Amino acid sequence: MKTKTSYIPHLKRALTWPLDKLSRYWKGGRWHKFLVIMFSIGLLSLGTMYGIARWYIWSERNVPLTMGVSFIPDYASYLGVNPQQTMDGLINDVHVKQFRLTSYWTDIEPTPGHYDFTQLDWEFQKAEAAHAKITLSLGLRQPRYPECHMPDWASKEPVSQWEPQLESVITAVMNRYKNSPSLQSYQLENEYLLHGFGTCTNFDRQRLVDEFNLVKKTDPNHPVIISRSNNDLGVPLGQPTPDEYGVSIYKRTWDSTLHTHRYLEYPFPAWYYAFLAGVQKIITGKDMIVHELQAEAWAPNGKNIPDISLAEQNKSLDAKRLQDRFNYGKGTGMKTIYFWGAEYWYYRKEVLHDPSLWNVAKQEFSKN
Repeated sequence: MKTKTSYIPHLKRALTWPLDKLSRYWKGGRWHKFLVIMFSIGLLSLGTMYGIARWYIWSERNVPLTMGVSFIPDYASYLGVNPQQTMDGLINDVHVKQFRLTSYWTDIEPTPGHYDFTQLDWEFQKAEAAHAKITLSLGLRQPRYPECHMPDWASKEPVSQWEPQLESVITAVMNRYKNSPSLQSYQLENEYLLHGFGTCTNFDRQRLVDEFNLVKKTDPNHPVIISRSNNDLGVPLGQPTPDEYGVSIYKRTWDSTLHTHRYLEYPFPAWYYAFLAGVQKIITGKDMIVHELQAEAWAPNGKNIPDISLAEQNKSLDAKRLQDRFNYGKGTGMKTIYFWGAEYWYYRKEVLHDPSLWNVAKQEFSKN
């Protein structure tokens, strides 16, 4: 019978084998040395990233988990479901208590100087009645394609004219809702510097700074969140400095850039986002939240969700993948997570008669 000590030589060999291999490789030519150096740098970098991720997850261990959803009435209508019934279902059936809402310029000011708050009013009224909390999106660039929601009449004007008009809309929206008991925070200009998606053409950082100062002046009592894309590299260090950072996380999309014509699963483990949040906290002292975690299907070949079958939709998101997505979000260590696609869950249930995603969401939110 083998004793514990009999395994020690095997353990030593397992631990020293990589070093022995590297040592032998180092004795080769110049290219061998270069490869050893690059491999060592990569290994050290990966270890550092993982260490920061584990530190961040540990540092947040006692913070309670808050889960919410993005909710956009325009998208619910596009999917063929009643927006008010959709929000009622999310509140009363799924028990969502955190909403990320939008204030599209196209909806608020359809004609110059005439504001229409009808839609946002009932959203706030429903949230207030349910004692739910709201993070309110402001600015030109807000969630959902085409990203920059500029009314047609403003798009024909030069920046010097439409920018003050946009600031007037932002001010009007804030003054109307800043005293709501449900308002928790603002999100300013969704993924502002992301060039590769949407119809946006103006990425002037000074405009973002000016809007940030306007928001802080109009309502100094609520925090402001500025979000980044999951594919953006680096740490956002430029101005403005928000109270909190947000990050969007997409896991499974259709490849329209590499031309593989297949679904693409991003390989980042959950701890990678803990690393991003950890670095952000170390450098800026500011926390990070998951402001948009993909929880809806992605249509292939430039099509739209209503144009594809349920079987095709399941290739990018079914109940099992949605369950994994909830687990993935928790694995990032970030304790505020907004899921993207709640209107889609309701569409699957009501239009396609498939409540599987809705039921997963109910189960997860009931845990929370």
